[in-house]
Amino acid sequence: MKLHYFKILLFSLSLIILAHNKNKSYITIHTPTTTSRVLIECNIYMPNYDNDPNMNFVKENFHKQTEQRFHEHDKRMIKNRKKYKEKCDKEIQKIILEDKVEKSLAEKVEKCCLKCGYGLGGVAISVGVLGTAIVNVLKTAALDGAIETAISKGLTEGAAMGATKGVAEVITGLETLGINKLFTDSLGSFISTANYNETSLITELVNIRYMMTCKTSVPAVFYNPNNSMCNIIETWSLVEGPNRANVLAKTAIGERITKVVTGVKTTVEAAKKRATEKVTAEGIQTMIAEVNATYAIYQNAIIASTVAILVIVLVMVIIYLILRYRRKKKMNKKLQYIKLLN
Repeated sequence: MKLHYFKILLFSLSLIILAHNKNKSYITIHTPTTTSRVLIECNIYMPNYDNDPNMNFVKENFHKQTEQRFHEHDKRMIKNRKKYKEKCDKEIQKIILEDKVEKSLAEKVEKCCLKCGYGLGGVAISVGVLGTAIVNVLKTAALDGAIETAISKGLTEGAAMGATKGVAEVITGLETLGINKLFTDSLGSFISTANYNETSLITELVNIRYMMTCKTSVPAVFYNPNNSMCNIIETWSLVEGPNRANVLAKTAIGERITKVVTGVKTTVEAAKKRATEKVTAEGIQTMIAEVNATYAIYQNAIIASTVAILVIVLVMVIIYLILRYRRKKKMNKKLQYIKLLN
C-alpha cells in the first residue's frame, strides 16, 4: 500500500483538477460536514487523536468492555472447567470402580477355574490310581473266593458222584454173587449213597433175608427153601481144606460182601477224583468269567469317570486361559489409552 501512496495522491490531484474545470460549471465541490476519525492503514499508530476527548472516551469504553468480557469469559471458562473436571472425575471414578470390579471378578473366576482344575486333576489321579488299585485288590480277593468256592463245590459234587458210582458198583457186585435173588425188591431200595460202604449193615440185612427165606417160615411171605441162594450160601459156609468145617452163614456172607465193598473203594476214589477235578475246573472257569465280567464293569466305570474328570479339567484350563488372555488384552488397551492421554 505504501508503494502506491504517490500514485493515489496523483490520482486525487487529477480528480481535483477535473472538479475545478471551468468548462464544466455544473460540477460542485464536496464540502465535508464531519470530521473523519478513520485511521490510515499505512500509519495506524499516528498520535493524531491522542488529545481527542471523544476518541479517548471511545477507547476507554472499548477497553473496559473488552476487559469485562475477558473477565466474564475467564469466569465462564473456570466454571466450565470445574464442572467438566468434576464430571470427568466422576466418570473416571466410575470407570476405575467398574474396572476394579471387573478385574476382581475376572481374577476370582480365573482362580476358581484354576483351583477347580487342580482339585479335579488330583481327583482324577486318585480315582485312576487308587480306584484301579482297589478294584484289583477286590478282584484278587473275589478270584480267591471264587476258586475256593469252586474247589468246595467240586469236592461236594465229586463225593456225590463217587458215592453214586459206589452204589452202582456195590449193587453190581452183589448181583454178581446172586444176593439179589433173596429180595423181591431191587437192591437199590436199601443200598444208598449213605450206606453203600457199610459192610456190617449190608451183611446184617442180607443175613436176615437169608434166614427169612431159607431157615424160618415166619413170616411165611418170604419163606422159600427152594431158592437157589439157599444152597449157594450153604456152600459158602464150608471152609475149604482136608477137614471141611462149617462156619456161620452170616460170617460167610460178610466175607463176600467185604470183598465186594473193598473192591469198589478203588473205583469210587478214582471216580470221585475225576468228578472233583472236572467240576472244580468247570467251576473255576465259570467263577473267573463271572468275576472278570463283574469287575470289568467297575473298571470301565473308573475309566469313564477319569476321562470325564480330565475333560472337565481341560475345559477349566481352557476357560482360565481365555479369561486371562482377554484380561491381559484389556489391560494392554488401557495402558495404550493412558499413554495417549499422558
